[in-house]
Amino acid sequence: MPPNLTGYYRFVSQDNMDGYLRALDINVALRKLVCFLKPDKEIIHAGDHMTIRTITSLRNYIMDFDLGKEFEEDLGPVDGRKCLVRGLRGPTSDLKGSLTVTVVSWEGDQLVCEQQGEKRNRGWRHWLEGDHLHLRMTAEDEVCVQIFQKVK
Repeated sequence: MPPNLTGYYRFVSQDNMDGYLRALDINVALRKLVCFLKPDKEIIHAGDHMTIRTITSLRNYIMDFDLGKEFEEDLGPVDGRKCLVRGLRGPTSDLKGSLTVTVVSWEGDQLVCEQQGEKRNRGWRHWLEGDHLHLRMTAEDEVCVQIFQKVK
């Protein structure tokens, strides 16, 4: 049974955010801004329903989904895309027209999102180690790791 990720987590550290954003073709000004942010995470996990809020002083990003059901993911704040996402498996078309296949599922005790399409090796995974939430994001050959401390 997967762990319950519910909690509020404060930013502790990150490694290689600029390289990750560069792999996503994010412009240099936005990359610099994002690298200065120290986001918090709030996760509400109830059965197959999850809300993941990334909270910053600039803007917030919310993913609200049921595993196994389609939802629209607005990546506008990240890279200008909107993707129709399936909670488990399935091909989807983003609103710019390129084919994206997205998977959000549990692999053991890690919540994993894989996106196959315009960027090779695109995705992320969340997992807990004690009271630390880890987030590993990948795009092309770049890996960014963020660590958050659970505060409530």
